[in-house]
Amino acid sequence: MNTRWITYFALVALMLSAQVSAEELAPNLDSLTEFASLIRWSGVFMSLIVIIVAWGMLKFTQNIVESIGNQFAQRRMLVQKLHSFFQFFVYMSAGITVFMLSFRVDDRVLTLIGGTLAVSVGFAMKDLAASFIAGLTVMIDRPFQVGDRVTFEGHYGDIIAIGLRSVRMCTLTDDIITIPNSKFLSDVVVSGNYGALDMQVVIPFYVALDQDLSLATDIIREAAASSRYIHLPKPVVVLVKQDISDSYFAIKLTLKAYVLDIKYEKLFETDITLRVMQEFKKQDINPPTIMQSTRISRS
Repeated sequence: MNTRWITYFALVALMLSAQVSAEELAPNLDSLTEFASLIRWSGVFMSLIVIIVAWGMLKFTQNIVESIGNQFAQRRMLVQKLHSFFQFFVYMSAGITVFMLSFRVDDRVLTLIGGTLAVSVGFAMKDLAASFIAGLTVMIDRPFQVGDRVTFEGHYGDIIAIGLRSVRMCTLTDDIITIPNSKFLSDVVVSGNYGALDMQVVIPFYVALDQDLSLATDIIREAAASSRYIHLPKPVVVLVKQDISDSYFAIKLTLKAYVLDIKYEKLFETDITLRVMQEFKKQDINPPTIMQSTRISRS
């Protein structure tokens, strides 16, 4: 008898819960039906075509930019800047076109989108909105440009794209770093060339205190001036300074010269370093002696 009553009450509870679930689901189904009525299904297919065409245009122009940059190095910076603005135009145009094709624009759509954007920006989309606004600021204020070699938060590399949400940097180890635009509003960015093709490269050399400094300076200056990567219209400077540390006393010779293209920075540095060290060896110019400290242990 008890078992039958328990089964009966369980069935009643199950029916009541099913009824409540159906009542709660009904408004959601109505909202989905209303939202589906706002979609222009005939335009969804055209929207897909617009997205594919926009993607194809971006890929095609990217290949053209790379080809022009490889063939005409002097025009590479200008072409990359124009491509960045073209990308921004394509993104905005494709987004507006897809929206107009996919939805029946009336008061209901505007009300729905307005409410959705207000909630999204206020909560889930606040970081994305901040990055979008920061992207516009970066495009207008231009703390750096596409093609610049910059240092940011310990990363060093070339800016390859400035988008609506983020900036992409290619490091010298060929890693791609994606940085949200909002970070550039408060953090410091160091640009080595700021839109120019050439860039200053600083290379230090160390010699002992008793070496011929005039000869060493001439060797460094000549190695820089005869490098195939040097940008000769800019000056070649060698600075001399004493460098004292716990382990050695030395003379620091710092070369400041300009490489003709930022992509040759490390090749320029390697070329000069190898030839300077070889000439130092021929001329008997010695590096500083490392002083070894002796510790006396107590027994």
